[in-house]
Amino acid sequence: LQTMSGNEDDWLALKPQEPSPSQCCGSGCKPCIYDVYEKELAQWERAKAKQDKSLLMEKKEQSNNSELNPDTFTAFSISSVEQLTEDTYQYKFELPGNSSLRLSLGQHIVLRGMVNGLEVQRAYTPISPGNAEGYFEVLMKCYEAGLMSQYIKTWKKGDMVFWRGPFGGFPYQPNKHGELLMLASGTGLTPMLPILQSITDDEEDETFVSLVGCFRTFDRIYLKPLLQDLARYWNIRIFYVLSQEASLEKLPWSYQENTYTGRLDEDLIKTIINSCRRKPFVLICGSSAFNEDMTRYLKAAGIEENSCFVF
Repeated sequence: LQTMSGNEDDWLALKPQEPSPSQCCGSGCKPCIYDVYEKELAQWERAKAKQDKSLLMEKKEQSNNSELNPDTFTAFSISSVEQLTEDTYQYKFELPGNSSLRLSLGQHIVLRGMVNGLEVQRAYTPISPGNAEGYFEVLMKCYEAGLMSQYIKTWKKGDMVFWRGPFGGFPYQPNKHGELLMLASGTGLTPMLPILQSITDDEEDETFVSLVGCFRTFDRIYLKPLLQDLARYWNIRIFYVLSQEASLEKLPWSYQENTYTGRLDEDLIKTIINSCRRKPFVLICGSSAFNEDMTRYLKAAGIEENSCFVF
């Protein structure tokens, strides 16, 4: 009996742990961490039924082969850390040789962190081009009480960080849409950048783009030099909406013409849509409240649901 009980305990120790809600990033990943758990649980049940622990050897929770994988976490080294605003940082990660993540436009990857013994997972969209060689870059905002933020704040150059993916993305095709209207709040800017850069890098792509970036203040606008460079292209317009900026007078003159104070509301959405050069297809990325508001305003402005994509 003791042998049977000990054997049972051994198997229970090998049983996969069901993920906690904090381990799901909530971004609709395929496979989700719950899908991975179900797969590993079924594998464990088969092995237990046959009393053959060698059947568990296929299980891989993490990898060090530097190949990004949607099923397993892979370690990547931080090569640089740059603080962009009071609470936002840009991290650069090394890829071996001249390898690339080969991301499709707007795809996100999932970060795993440990905070006080609790595993947390969050989704982030790299801002580097999908075909960037030897590196990838991620923009991250740290929140005062955020669990993942507590982990991110400890990072320094040379640290190893675990990622899996890629997931999601926007199925962009050059010249498919006459104009893209991008509505981004804060770090919701990140999935828009690879799409913007792919358009400006392709001389054959004549898609118009109107990007509307919503930030609290002028100082909190991310990646100003990059955005200003993109705005110089003939087919790119960039607007800023600053919710906590009282006046435009103190802003550099080059920003004043295309910047609004207050919030991106229904009236401003209609004004921007009416200024579009062609009927726009709309991309939206921000908080759930922002996404819901934008979807409602667009509907009131006559934009059909099948002419919108929410990241």
